[in-house]
Amino acid sequence: MSNLKDIPVVAEPSRPRSGEKYVTPQGFTAIRDGVKMGGGNVVRASAATQPTELRKPSWLRAKAPTGAGFQGVKALVKEHRLSTVCEEAKCPNIGECWNAGTATIMLMGAVCTRACRFCSVDTGNPHGWLDTEEPENAARTVELMKLKYVVLTSVNRDDLSDGGAAHYAACIRAIKARNPATAVEALTPDFEGVLADVETVVDSGLEVFAQNIETVRRLTHPVRDPRAGYDQTMSVLEHAKRHNPKVLTKSSLMLGLGETDEEVARTLDELRAVGVDIATLGQYLRPTANHLPIQRFVTPAEFDQYREWALARGFLECVSGPLVRSSYRAEQALNRNNAGLNNRALGEGARDGGARAAAAPVVGTAVAGK
Repeated sequence: MSNLKDIPVVAEPSRPRSGEKYVTPQGFTAIRDGVKMGGGNVVRASAATQPTELRKPSWLRAKAPTGAGFQGVKALVKEHRLSTVCEEAKCPNIGECWNAGTATIMLMGAVCTRACRFCSVDTGNPHGWLDTEEPENAARTVELMKLKYVVLTSVNRDDLSDGGAAHYAACIRAIKARNPATAVEALTPDFEGVLADVETVVDSGLEVFAQNIETVRRLTHPVRDPRAGYDQTMSVLEHAKRHNPKVLTKSSLMLGLGETDEEVARTLDELRAVGVDIATLGQYLRPTANHLPIQRFVTPAEFDQYREWALARGFLECVSGPLVRSSYRAEQALNRNNAGLNNRALGEGARDGGARAAAAPVVGTAVAGK
């Protein structure tokens, strides 16, 4: 404490830097942005395979978050002590979505027990902490925002015996009780593959159950935390659909991590084989310099091609584009128009492509909901 003309001034604790450990308000330790400083949790590419830093193409430039709608949603989120994946995962679409009065609510806090190499959500062990008022706070926020469609996601909570399934279901029931006409999409953890916990969430009254495959089989590790798994996610999605065929199932794939076209096609085949109805495809963006590097920028034309592949395989819809995230324009997913995106216009307006250049690391966002 210091004095300014005899007026006590208390210095506010500085926000920890990316990769630093800190103590949360609940009293447990976490790592800012999920990966230790210097890439301690990152498996780095060899010198032979490490790509030259890529110049960010113009089609990946999102508008800065401003506007009355943005400020209104921000105030509601703060008032009700809610976390949003929009903020925690540094989503480039936050301005567009919040100005449209939509947000993706992240349940069970903002600290994940896993440390995926693509994700900027803080990681740590919450030791069983939960906000018991969260179900009603979430329901009240949906009511105040007059949402007809809400996406819920969450951190992984491996510290809880059921992975947080009961709490997740309680939030969905509370939202439905206050907002019976609101459709709920739940982008859940994998619950360590415990299918009874998957059923707890599926039986809560939701319309869409989502679990992200994130990347192709070959790249699952080290992209995802060792406790996550390609087959584990497929099993969760398959069981959710089998348990309640009326519930739509959904999964998301990040591109630009080194996957091949053949691997993308194979992943789409396997998602359809377990009954997934909706797929989303988006560009991986490196959240911080501590995270996995971008291997390539997928062009808007390629995103259109991948969408065509998915529709040909029988998906009800595949929302595909550079800035697409699993919850982006989720309420439009069944409009059969790529959620209103025009990748062709993006491509025509950008000729720099994925040009290689010696530049600072590209920083952006990754899909959360591991």
